Amino acid sequence: MPNAFAFMMLGVWPLVVIAMFRRMPLERALIWSVLGGYLILPPAVVIDLPALPALDKHTIPSLAAAMCLTVMGRRVRILPATMLGKILVLMILFSPIGTVLTNREPVLFTVGGLPGLTPWDIVSSGAYQFMMLLPFLLARDVLAGPAAQREIVRALLIGGLIYSIPMLYEVRMSPQLNVKIYGFFQHGFDQTFRFGGFRPIVFLQHGLWVAFFAVTALAAAVAALRAADPQNRMRYLFATIYLAIVLIFCRSLGPLVLAVAIVPLVFLASRRTQLRVAALLAVLVIAYPVLRGANLVPVEAMLEQAARVDEQRMQSLQFRFDNEEALLERAKEKPYFGWGAWNRNMIHDDATGFPVSISDGLWIIVIGIGGWFAFIAQFGLLASPLLMLRRKVRSLPDITETPYLGALALMLAFNMIDLIPNATLTPLTWLLTGALLGYAEKLARVPARQITRQPQMASRPA
Repeated sequence: MPNAFAFMMLGVWPLVVIAMFRRMPLERALIWSVLGGYLILPPAVVIDLPALPALDKHTIPSLAAAMCLTVMGRRVRILPATMLGKILVLMILFSPIGTVLTNREPVLFTVGGLPGLTPWDIVSSGAYQFMMLLPFLLARDVLAGPAAQREIVRALLIGGLIYSIPMLYEVRMSPQLNVKIYGFFQHGFDQTFRFGGFRPIVFLQHGLWVAFFAVTALAAAVAALRAADPQNRMRYLFATIYLAIVLIFCRSLGPLVLAVAIVPLVFLASRRTQLRVAALLAVLVIAYPVLRGANLVPVEAMLEQAARVDEQRMQSLQFRFDNEEALLERAKEKPYFGWGAWNRNMIHDDATGFPVSISDGLWIIVIGIGGWFAFIAQFGLLASPLLMLRRKVRSLPDITETPYLGALALMLAFNMIDLIPNATLTPLTWLLTGALLGYAEKLARVPARQITRQPQMASRPA
């Protein structure tokens, strides 16, 4: 049960955001409002007011930032500039209509059942979708320039270094900071012990969320190292090595594999290669449900590789695959608009009504709740800046005004990859998506012959 301090932190954070916007440059204030709230505020604590969407660590920072921008006279455009972007955003916002209209009937068990959806669910789900997109909408307008990309990398690096302190504390002392400060533990404690030690969770949803943030911070450190002046390169090298060690202590195999893949790409690959890889990964993620349903994913080979690392990891992966197959069969019963919320998308014991399935990957959650309509809208919007940048890359010079574009694109692409086994869609994901889409839209408005080499702002340290 959350203590009073947890609710107080949620209530005070808008004042913190106001102070940031008064003292910081606009881009930095927005980034730290969202990033700071995500890392510090209590997880799984909700202020539930009548007729309003739930207010939590994901929604409060974005709402406060939006109000600050409104007071400053900054009008944020809701719809993207491209027709495809407009369609995808509108699909996300209005997808609950189709879901509710096709799920008016209850789901019945031997005793009891789950109620059908009502028109009020259209309002509440639509409000939730808008709140989810708010960081994307703000970032697309405010963080669309090269200077903002540098600020994002800088914030992720500094945030990772600061957050490493409580992470290492929990590695040594066990995950207990959320209990000590906010009065409750946010997940099953048995999942915090891996490979002979504790993995940190701090104030996030799960240890996997912390590990993936460590991957993102490590990628930011590598991007800063690559762009740094010679006199600053050593300190970024130390930061990179330190964050790599912190990631290892997170004791999460999946994020470690992602780090092994992303670090060489960020440090060694050309910008053109980085954007190509990012676009390819985005396409693979969108195609994954089709490949999974057609049995084209090498499940057995993946299980064999996992078994070579650890038998327990193989069993965990097998459990995920089994649940995916069962939930895909469930989703096929309502393929277009899904089953809706309130666990209607889950598989239940017919006698007790208790859910007997677990949905880990965001892709199967979205398909189960909102159907293919919601999946195409949400994952298509995440992929859209990566595909736009890939198309524009041939008209860009080898050295542009930002050395961080490829690194940020890879961070978003690898976050999409992590949405296959996990549901690590966070406000930072949408912040990155909005910033990259805003930049891609700016490039799309500039004729290729007008894109010239810029002064070496790229050499400045992050």
